[in-house]
Amino acid sequence: MAKRKERSFSPPGSSKRPRQEFRDDSDDDDPSEEALQSDSCSGSQLASGDVGIIESIQLKNFMCHSMLGPFKFGSNVNFIVGNNGSGKSAVLTALIVGLGGKAIITNRGTSLKAFVKDGQSSADVSVTLRNRGEDAFKPELYGDSITVNQHITLEGHRSYKLKSSTGALISSKKEELITILDHFNIQVDNPVSVLTQEMSKQFLQSKNEGDKYKFFMKATQLEQMKEDYSYIMEMKARTHDQVEQGGEFLEELRKIYLEKEERYKNIAFVSEMRNNLKELQHQIVWAMVRDTESEIRSITEGVAVKEASTERFVEKVKEWQAKVKEAEVKQRAIQDKLEKITEEAKTLQPSCVASKTDVQIKRRAYNDAEAAYSRSQNELKCLMRDYEQLCKKIEELKNSADHTSEPEKMERQRRSDQLKEQLKRLHDQDESVGQQIKQFEHAIDKYKEDSARLRKEEGELKHNLDFQQRQLKELMESKTNRLKRFGPRIPDLIQAIENAHQQGQFKYKPIGPLGAFIHLKDAELALAVEACLKSLVQAFWCDNHSDERVLQVLMSKFCAGGRPQIIVNAFQNHVYDVSQRAVVCNNFPSVLNALDIDNAVVANCLIDMRNIESVLLIKNNSEAREVMQRNRPPKNCREAFTADGDQVFERRYYSCEYTRSRFLSRDVEADISHLKKEVEIKKGNLLRLQERITCLGHDIRNNDRLLTDHLHHQKKLKVDMRRITLEITDLENVEEHQSVVISTLEEEKQENENKMEAVKVDLLQQTEKKEELKIILQEAEQKFEAIKDKIHQVEEEAGPVKDRLNQADYELESSRDHMQHYEGKEREHLESINKIKNHLATREKELMEIIAKASKIHPERIEVNRTTNSLYTEINTLRDKINSERERTGDREEIIRQLQEAKEKYQNAENEVKNLKKFTKLLDVYIKQRHKTYVQFRRYQTMRCKYYFKLLLSQQSYSGKIEFDHKIERLSITVLPGEGNKSSLDNMKSLSGGECSFSTICFILSLWSFTDSPFRCLDEFDVFMDMVNRRIAMDMMLKMADSQRYRQFILLTPQSMSNLPIFHLIRILRMPDPERGQSTLNFRHRGEEDEDEE
Repeated sequence: MAKRKERSFSPPGSSKRPRQEFRDDSDDDDPSEEALQSDSCSGSQLASGDVGIIESIQLKNFMCHSMLGPFKFGSNVNFIVGNNGSGKSAVLTALIVGLGGKAIITNRGTSLKAFVKDGQSSADVSVTLRNRGEDAFKPELYGDSITVNQHITLEGHRSYKLKSSTGALISSKKEELITILDHFNIQVDNPVSVLTQEMSKQFLQSKNEGDKYKFFMKATQLEQMKEDYSYIMEMKARTHDQVEQGGEFLEELRKIYLEKEERYKNIAFVSEMRNNLKELQHQIVWAMVRDTESEIRSITEGVAVKEASTERFVEKVKEWQAKVKEAEVKQRAIQDKLEKITEEAKTLQPSCVASKTDVQIKRRAYNDAEAAYSRSQNELKCLMRDYEQLCKKIEELKNSADHTSEPEKMERQRRSDQLKEQLKRLHDQDESVGQQIKQFEHAIDKYKEDSARLRKEEGELKHNLDFQQRQLKELMESKTNRLKRFGPRIPDLIQAIENAHQQGQFKYKPIGPLGAFIHLKDAELALAVEACLKSLVQAFWCDNHSDERVLQVLMSKFCAGGRPQIIVNAFQNHVYDVSQRAVVCNNFPSVLNALDIDNAVVANCLIDMRNIESVLLIKNNSEAREVMQRNRPPKNCREAFTADGDQVFERRYYSCEYTRSRFLSRDVEADISHLKKEVEIKKGNLLRLQERITCLGHDIRNNDRLLTDHLHHQKKLKVDMRRITLEITDLENVEEHQSVVISTLEEEKQENENKMEAVKVDLLQQTEKKEELKIILQEAEQKFEAIKDKIHQVEEEAGPVKDRLNQADYELESSRDHMQHYEGKEREHLESINKIKNHLATREKELMEIIAKASKIHPERIEVNRTTNSLYTEINTLRDKINSERERTGDREEIIRQLQEAKEKYQNAENEVKNLKKFTKLLDVYIKQRHKTYVQFRRYQTMRCKYYFKLLLSQQSYSGKIEFDHKIERLSITVLPGEGNKSSLDNMKSLSGGECSFSTICFILSLWSFTDSPFRCLDEFDVFMDMVNRRIAMDMMLKMADSQRYRQFILLTPQSMSNLPIFHLIRILRMPDPERGQSTLNFRHRGEEDEDEE
């Protein structure tokens, strides 16, 4: 509880009980019995208590109780009885807390949140105080009772609501509650007013004399008076120190005041400089008018000059518009020519294929004719050999004269038949072998053609496989270092560039490869972007040629196989503004929009080198043709690329030779997987191709061997046939007459000669046919070569035409860029003219404002010959002089103000010191008077306590005394039970527990007799008493309560109190044991009906 206002010395007219003052200086002198008896009986003359007593208490979710009350108390004696745990002490705790007491003085917890029931968020306590009679507190607001509602949260916060007897809310401030408690003299922290269970047990058991002295001092409020006295002495010491410090401060203020007064006397000579400053200020405002007018004239002349140069920009725009039209006509003509050449190449292609086929057919016919010619030559040679043999045979027959016998004739006939049969078989074999030889020759030619074609495919496949294997290796290495995608030595080159830059070899560190700074927003467009940028992906950018030369030296070390492109141009740290020439298309992005570029220099490079702001990216090929060729291309669009890498112009379409992105793909793992599959497929294809080539070579060798065998076999057959023919001829000619044989041989010889002539004729014809076929073959080959040359010529013609078309495209774009440049220059020129005109209008407006301000400062215009800067210089110099004088002497107004402030401070401090000195003198007088009064009051309270203690003991035939030692703050009690010699009085240490508790109760009752409080509360006061002492103590309390009916007594005990007499001033509240699940305890009031009737 906060400190209460002292009410120990009530005025004579107060309604409180009057107190007597003793001016005796001794604490041991006993007061007169009459005086003390009159004091003890003075309260009985008052009416029953009408203010401050407790009418009712109600608890909700407090401690372990969901609901208790409302308890309605009587105006005099109230007993709250019940077993432990029934809520007796909770009611007393709620009374302390509900009237603003701290949690610690209840001995039930250190914080208010401990009083909230477990499982609940808040607790509520309601205490109703009586407010009747002349001493009522604001009866016009509160009425006959004041209800104090207190709400306690689980966080330990509490709030108050002070309500009137009608339930109306009057206040919710704690200060109002403190005022009410001070008015009713209620002290819930005073153990005499409220003695809790723990304090009761501790106090009744305690035998410490210091504790009893403290109890006495606190109960009689002497402790608070002592603390107030100490506080006043401390304040007195502080005030004395302030007076001493104030004297020193006052002297300092006096010196400051005299200094300010002296400075005030020395500030009269700066007025002339101020007048000069004012005159210069008049001149400078009109000098500003003059300068502004001159500036306006200059601006007007500049506008005229710029307007005169506008025609030059218009002519330039028209000139470049004409050049754009001319470039468009030239580009269209070249494009038409390229298309015508392309159509011609397409027309020649079928003729080339047909001519090639015709050459193959005629070469085959020539080969057949050459083979027939060879066979005729061989036949002619055979006939010539036969002719020679016939001639020889005829010669032999002419010389022969022998005749053969009959058996020999039969044997020759049989032999002749056998040889004829054998000759027929050999002739059939010869025809069969001839057919097989033709088949083998045809098969060998076909196999050789297929082998040549497959070997060409093998070379191309090996080249592609090597390229993809290198690409796969680069991709595998790029998993750890992305830069290796641009080349195996590129990371080393980048590190070398970094080292060279750190050594100061570069003015600006080169940037590259450019592809490393490019990131795709859409991964599907990777191949399209690479097809657009081509070698720029691997290129490097240098700021100057000196850096380029250093970079070339580094590249020669790391890029021996093929150096990346180096571009030289000054670095710029901001991206170009391409909004005027960028492609306008809402459905498809440009290359610039499709990229996230980390470096502004890289973005500018791609804009300069490839115009990526005017190149569209369209994923679908058909949509690309639709946008670029079937319809008019979007504005500023030069070309487009598809997701497959195909390049689409307005009238041309070029396919991409690659199928996947090499540098810009995001998913390296997918690229590696895909490339591995392609490599494996190509390896399989190469293996199968090589197997086919091997098989073809094997077939060619087998057919060559078989052809050779068959040719040898055919030759052997020919020889055998000629031999058998001759042998048959020999056998047939033996039987004939020598002349017949000779004639026959002559005929055969003639026939042979005829055959030879025929073969020679055939050979001549075959020679002519072979030559004719050779000529035809040569003509076909020449025709085929001519067509090939024509196609090659067309292709060669298309190359320069393409270059010319690209050059025409470049010239057209360059002309358009120049046209747009000069159009922009024209716009900028016109905008600058408008801007200057606007600035001119603004300056003219400002001139009017300046003239108006100058006229206010000085109405008549002043012709000023000096420059504004010289006027500013003189004004600043004069102002500095004035300021230096101000710093030395100070500003006049400031000095006057400081003088007045110093004077006021000095006078105020002087008055304050005087008042403090007077206050300390009065304080000394009041302190002495207060201390004297405190000593007298302490003596008076001590004597009253002694008297009432003896009086209460004597009522029970006890004898004893109380001794006070105020120096060492000790209070000793000596008691003798029953009648006995006073010299045998014993200290309380020798008493039994019950006797000691009884003596302490007497001590408390003696304090009750002269302490002022509307109610007294005791919790388990009889806990250490036996039945005899309890009965005696109870009788004494009831007797005192009867003598003090204007006070309320609330006594808590576990005893049943059934032996108490029934009296209307005694009310017993019995609290039954709480049942399971019961939220509100039922109780009955003994004597309640009697009081109500009263």
